[in-house]
Amino acid sequence: MLVDVHTHAIAPDLAVPPSAEGHAWPWVLREGDDVATIHVGERRYRTVDSRCWSAGARLRDMDAEGIAVQVISPTPVTLDHTAPPVGAAEQARAQNEFFAALVAEAPDRFRALGAVPLQDPVAAVAELRRCVLDLGFDGVEVGARVGSLELADPRFAPFFDAADELGAVVFVHPVDEMLDPRLVRAGLAFGAGMPTETAIAAAALLTAGTLVDRPNVRVCLAHGGGALPSILPRVAHGQTLAGGTPTALERARGLWVDSLTYDLAGLDLAAARVGDDHVVLGTDYPFAAREQPAGAVLAPPCPPERRRAVGVDNPRALLTSARRPATERR
Repeated sequence: MLVDVHTHAIAPDLAVPPSAEGHAWPWVLREGDDVATIHVGERRYRTVDSRCWSAGARLRDMDAEGIAVQVISPTPVTLDHTAPPVGAAEQARAQNEFFAALVAEAPDRFRALGAVPLQDPVAAVAELRRCVLDLGFDGVEVGARVGSLELADPRFAPFFDAADELGAVVFVHPVDEMLDPRLVRAGLAFGAGMPTETAIAAAALLTAGTLVDRPNVRVCLAHGGGALPSILPRVAHGQTLAGGTPTALERARGLWVDSLTYDLAGLDLAAARVGDDHVVLGTDYPFAAREQPAGAVLAPPCPPERRRAVGVDNPRALLTSARRPATERR
């Protein structure tokens, strides 16, 4: 039975926050027992079904595909790090209450990563602490950037300090609303835009040394690390050309990636960059991009011991750090 660290959920009644200001907020319109529509402002974004909010629907699929545990995280479009901070904090809190209720329906089968208003680092730290210490989450999911700012920007240092103190997972997932318009126009938003966003975010974290003195943060990159595994040697050589020390390859060993590469060669490269023990099963359930069946990339000729490591042992190692006192982790 496998552990899937990359699944998404959304409340069927997610609303525009009470203190809404002039902004195109994500919100959900319930259209039936099994159907809802996510909107961004006045624009219809995506139609979703009850697998996004129903424990029963999810459990049926999990049992059918041999999934013991799902780690639930926000639907990426709701990681709106450009929204007005007060409303973003309210919406993050509402989402986290929903995730907590969903986990409570089957606490032995579900775990959660919450939402934080990263555009307000002080509020983000407060919500991260609430997620881990009060709601029992393993960490949070964040977008690949905050407007024009990289996650490695010094103003987000307090957030990473708190994540280090808590031993929290920080799952970095690109947000399609933030992709390069050039790639969107070319029809490459999914194929090139999202992997590029992840690669830039991770490369900046590595070259800035954001995680060097924060060894307890568990930064996990969606989609096999995106384009990062391919560009890492070039990033390191760029450090040399700039007169620095080529640290990116070595520091990448502290990252985690999920297995959602759709290709064994891509998975092999990701594992070569971060280490075999830092690759965890991820499927993108329940959306169209999901790997189906779960763990398909780990089917033969992938050795069974690797399937066990990526699908069971590594995810459990990733998820054991949060909530432990700092004195026990260091």
